[in-house]
Amino acid sequence: MTGEITLFVNPTAGRGRGARAALPAASALRAAGFQVRTVLGETSEDALTRARAAVADGTGALVAVGGDGMVNLALQAVAGTRTPLGLVAVGTGNDFARALGLPVRHPEAAGRLIAEALKGSRLRDVDLGRVGGTWFGTVLASGFDSRVNDRGNRMRWPAGRLRYDLAMLAELAAFRPVPYRIRLDDGEVREIEATLVAVGNGSSYGGGMRICAGADLQDGLFDITIVGDCGRGTLLRVFPKVYRGTHLDHPRVTVVRAARIEIAADSGTGYADGEPLGALPLTADCVRGAVRVLAP
Repeated sequence: MTGEITLFVNPTAGRGRGARAALPAASALRAAGFQVRTVLGETSEDALTRARAAVADGTGALVAVGGDGMVNLALQAVAGTRTPLGLVAVGTGNDFARALGLPVRHPEAAGRLIAEALKGSRLRDVDLGRVGGTWFGTVLASGFDSRVNDRGNRMRWPAGRLRYDLAMLAELAAFRPVPYRIRLDDGEVREIEATLVAVGNGSSYGGGMRICAGADLQDGLFDITIVGDCGRGTLLRVFPKVYRGTHLDHPRVTVVRAARIEIAADSGTGYADGEPLGALPLTADCVRGAVRVLAP
C-alpha cells in the first residue's frame, strides 16, 4: 500500500470545522509516517474530478474531511474500487461515521485511527445504496422527512439538529400523507398511504435520527421504515422517538427488508445522505461490500 494519503476536504463543513479539522488530521497521519496531499476543488464537480484522479493514480486512501455531504461525494470516487475510505467526521450530521463507530468531531483522534487502520490493514467492506449511478451510505428519504430536509437545507439558523426540529414543526402545518406505489425486490407493486418511506443502508440521518435503527451495513439488505397514514398529533408524538429508535414499536410504523426497492409517488423529492437525488419515482439497490472503509 502506498504511503501517500489524500485528504478530501470540505472547508465549509460544520461552519468551518472542515478546514480547521484537516490540520490535526494531517498532522496525525504525517506523524505516523504517511505523506499527505489535500484535494479541495473550486466546486463539488471539480473536487470530485480531483478525488477520482487521486484514486486512479493509486492513492493509499481517500480521507473525507467534513460531514455526510462530503462523505457522499467521496463515495462517488471510491465505490466499486479497492481504495480505502477514511472519515474525519466534523460536519453537522456525521451519520455514516456514527454507523461505523468512528470518532465524531475529534479530528486528531480520527487521523490516528486512520493511520492505525492503514498500518494494521483494519479494513471493512460495507454495503452502499445506489440509485442509478449515484451511491449513498446512510438513508434515502422520501415523504415528510424529505420535505423537512428540503426546508432545513434552506434555513440558515439555527445550526445542527435543532434546525431540523424546527423544520419539522414548520412542515407539520401543511403536510398530508402521500399515496405511494412501492415494489420490494421482484414482488408485486404495493399501493399505500404513508407519511414517509425511509430506505436505510445505515441506521440514521439528520444527526442521529435513528429512523432505520436496525439497519446493518454488512447484510446486503436495506431496512425500509414505512410510517403509515397518521395525523399531526400522532406524528408529533412519534417523531421525537426516532432519536432512540423506539418509534419502530408504534403500530403505524412498519419495517421491511429488501435488496431493491422501487418508490413511486405523484410528487416528492428523494434525498440520500442529505443530498437531493431527484423527483420520485426512484429505484434503489443495496450493493453488498461496495466500499472498503478504515474503521476500528
